[in-house]
Amino acid sequence: MGFIFNSDKGVKGMDRRDKYNYYLDIAETVLERGTCLRRNYGAIIVKNDEIISTGYSGAPRGRKNCCDLGYCIRQKLNIPRGQNYEKCRSVHAEANCIISASRRDMIGSTLYLVGKEMESGEYVQNTNSCSMCKRLMINAGIDRVIIRDTLDRYRAIEVGKWIEEDDSLNNEFGY
Repeated sequence: MGFIFNSDKGVKGMDRRDKYNYYLDIAETVLERGTCLRRNYGAIIVKNDEIISTGYSGAPRGRKNCCDLGYCIRQKLNIPRGQNYEKCRSVHAEANCIISASRRDMIGSTLYLVGKEMESGEYVQNTNSCSMCKRLMINAGIDRVIIRDTLDRYRAIEVGKWIEEDDSLNNEFGY
């Protein structure tokens, strides 16, 4: 017996996941490789419905991860979210994603980002990229960032706004 297709729903009677959440689901799977004990992020870069690269938060290659050390130095020092990233062992998911792709492939692309609190398993509330990752995305030529807020809700951010509304001039920082 064959399937009956409906142009809006795919297989008759089967709800189809929208494309944004489909890619966010993939980024969420990528974050499961993260090694941070505080928050893990997963990111993917997509262009023309093709995944260009993936990245998750973790220590640079060859260095011990926080999960291997058994502690997060930022957590140990009680450093608030969004501050003192130079004390973090991890390379951010967005940066790892960009490192793994060529710029010509990223120009005009979309980066999908999902973050989870490791203690609760909840999505990171009001997440955004840090100022360094924003600069990387601007220079990589990424056009949009889609950030998951809940399992089905997300925000779309035009990277051009980060150029127009330069947060480095008014001390507003991400995450």
